[in-house]
Amino acid sequence: MIRNRSRLQLRRAKSDRIDAVLIAACTHLLDPKETKAADPRLDGLCDQLTLIEQVEADIARLKTRLEHIRDQRLRDIVTADIENLKARRADELRRLIAALRSHADLARRFEVVLSVPGIGERTALAFVLRMPELGAVSREQAAALAGLAPFVQQSGRWTGETHIAGGRSRLRRSLYAAALPAAFRWNLALKALYRRLMGRGKAHAVALVACARKLLIFANTVVTRGTPWTERTAEA
Repeated sequence: MIRNRSRLQLRRAKSDRIDAVLIAACTHLLDPKETKAADPRLDGLCDQLTLIEQVEADIARLKTRLEHIRDQRLRDIVTADIENLKARRADELRRLIAALRSHADLARRFEVVLSVPGIGERTALAFVLRMPELGAVSREQAAALAGLAPFVQQSGRWTGETHIAGGRSRLRRSLYAAALPAAFRWNLALKALYRRLMGRGKAHAVALVACARKLLIFANTVVTRGTPWTERTAEA
C-alpha cells in the first residue's frame, strides 16, 4: 500500500523521513482529491503527434541504414524514402499546428511556450499536448511528470546514486532533442548552465538532463504567468 501510494504521488525519492511521512499518511483514510477531467480534444491531437514522432523514428532508422550501404542504386532508394518521409512529417506538422490553433486556449498556450528560446514548434506541441498540467503544477511536479526530477535513494546509513526515472517518455525525448541545440546556441541561460556544469566536471549527459529540466521549468513559468518569455524569466 505504501509503495503504491508513493508511485501514485510520483515520489520516487527514498529516505527515512520520506518513508515516515508516507507511512503516517497511509494510516488515515482521506477523501480522494478532486481531479480535473481529461480534455477530450487532446486525444486526437496526441494521436497526430504520435504519428509525427513515429515518422521521425523511421527517418532516423533509414539514415542509420544509409551509413552502411555502398551500392549507389540502393543508396538512391533509401535516400528517396527519407525525402518522402520528411515531406510527410512536414505536412503532418502543418496539419497538427492548424488543428491546435483552431482552439483559442490551446493556441494561446502554444504561442507562450513557443516564445522560450530553444523551443520550436515541434517541442511546443509536445509541451501543450503531452503535459496539459503545464502552468498548474510546481516546477518539481513538472519535472517529475516528465521523468526529469533527480531522485535520491537513501535508507539508514545506505545512500544510493541520484538518478532520474519514470515520467512521460515521449515528452522527455522531445525535451532531450530540444535541450542540446538550446544549450549550445539558442538560450543564453541554458548555455551558461551547460558551461557551468561542465566546468564542475559533470558528464555531458548529466548536463544535458539539467538543461532539459531547466527548459521545462521555463515553459512551466511562462504558462503559469500567461506572458511570453523575457530574459528576466530565466531568473525566476
